[in-house]
Amino acid sequence: MNDIFSLAGKTALVAGASRGIGLAIAQSLAEAGAHTVLAARSLDKLEVHAALLNAKGYSASAVRMDMSDSESIDKAVAGMNAIDILVNVAGTNIRKPFQDYTRQDYESILQTNLHGLVELTQKVGARMIARGAGGKVVTIGSLMSLLGLPYVAIYAISKGALGQLTRALAAEWGRYNIQVNCIAPGFILTDLNRGMWEQPRMEEWLRGNQANPRLGTPADIAPLAVFPSGRGADYITGQIIPVDGGYTTTSVWPFEP
Repeated sequence: MNDIFSLAGKTALVAGASRGIGLAIAQSLAEAGAHTVLAARSLDKLEVHAALLNAKGYSASAVRMDMSDSESIDKAVAGMNAIDILVNVAGTNIRKPFQDYTRQDYESILQTNLHGLVELTQKVGARMIARGAGGKVVTIGSLMSLLGLPYVAIYAISKGALGQLTRALAAEWGRYNIQVNCIAPGFILTDLNRGMWEQPRMEEWLRGNQANPRLGTPADIAPLAVFPSGRGADYITGQIIPVDGGYTTTSVWPFEP
């Protein structure tokens, strides 16, 4: 049974692995047995994280990849051998009223969150198809892949698109034994949103609106990213799976019997 969940002999590329959710996923994939390639812009950080994993007896390496730079993406992918698992994590956000977004805001968010990941997925997917050995694509979406919240409209465009891309590629690449799934994290505390969640009213709001009344952590996301990367998920594809403490499927009220 353990072999079903083992990633031994597989190579996983994690785009956006320098911190937060991406780093937690990279660490978990390595612990599951995959040779894990950590990719992001900050190569120095990645090399430290890869060295720590190797020191623990796992297999990891680092490569620089800038999602806003096609040449960087090309170079990173070309420098790798077979890629069995692609995990798309890289992302950014700017929160403001929709009418206040600038063209630069718009292009910056979509380039990192969508256009770069689309380009990377094209290149890796083409190699998976040509190789003929199947593969796994796991993309990190968001609650915005499923619903709407204020002041994140451009981010929502990007994450909604990733959700639909997941479904379309699952339909298109299933014939090649490539499974494509999307994880939709809920309210996960990371460096990108820490300032927002330090406001007492935000934590109070969460306690009153979510079945599991705490913020999630990157460690809550990582195990689910490992599962669809392995043989145990060979018949699961085209899914957007929330990891959100019940936010999208439950409601709580103050009634007590």
